[in-house]
Amino acid sequence: QVQLVESGGGLVQPGGSLRLSCAASGTIFSIMDMGWYRQAPGKQRELVATITNGGNTDYSGSVKGRFTISRDNAQSTVNLQMNSLKSEDTAVYYCNAAVRPWLRIITYWGQGTQVTVSS
Repeated sequence: QVQLVESGGGLVQPGGSLRLSCAASGTIFSIMDMGWYRQAPGKQRELVATITNGGNTDYSGSVKGRFTISRDNAQSTVNLQMNSLKSEDTAVYYCNAAVRPWLRIITYWGQGTQVTVSS
């Protein structure tokens, strides 16, 4: 069974930085497309950043230039470096993994980790 475990969330002041990590187990990590999503209170879950198994990245417009997604296949981890944090970045952040064994797309989610940006 695929498991995703996040770490690194917490409380940070505006303008500060946090680094989220997601460790995957129970799968061949290198073939998976990975992503970070977030959900703020009263809002829909939204995409933050993705990185494919080939290393291609995409970012939402609200975080582009401030956040960086990366992966370490040897460690089976995906990271999200968050800089210049704003109060509107406050949300529960979720790690996502996707595999495509043939024509199907199978997705997995971590438990979520709280990021709070406040002075």
